[in-house]
Amino acid sequence: MNLKKVALLASVLGALLLAGCASVPMESAQENAKLKSFPAPQSNMAGLYIYRDSFGGKALKKDVFVDSECLGETADRVFFYKQVSGGKEHEISTESEFSDNKLSIFTEPGKNYFVRQYIKMGVFVGGANLETVSEEEGKRVIGKEDVQLAKSGICSH
Repeated sequence: MNLKKVALLASVLGALLLAGCASVPMESAQENAKLKSFPAPQSNMAGLYIYRDSFGGKALKKDVFVDSECLGETADRVFFYKQVSGGKEHEISTESEFSDNKLSIFTEPGKNYFVRQYIKMGVFVGGANLETVSEEEGKRVIGKEDVQLAKSGICSH
């Protein structure tokens, strides 16, 4: 195969990965509505909202972990919620093309934290990364009608 054919094949595969939509198992409408009201976490706990709303990579699913435990597999326009111990550091990680990307957050009891997972271009497939966002931005995105709560505990790895 010559270099032009390889480049064309790579371009077509990349376009296919960026198009389409992946789907993951979803929670009930009642649980979705409850968590979109952004309740305060239980005593001595903090709430983690982790969501994905990337423009690219809609056909990709990416695992997310909190403190090395599977939180779930993301798709576009989904979110997860998990309560964690307040007053300590927590590691959120996501699978990416070559190795996991990690983010550490120190959580205070009684507060909710918002983390956005986004898809970025990779060499072979799209990679994923994480960033903290403001409470205002997190609530704005998660509050949208088309953003839904995914089932936790289901990862591909």
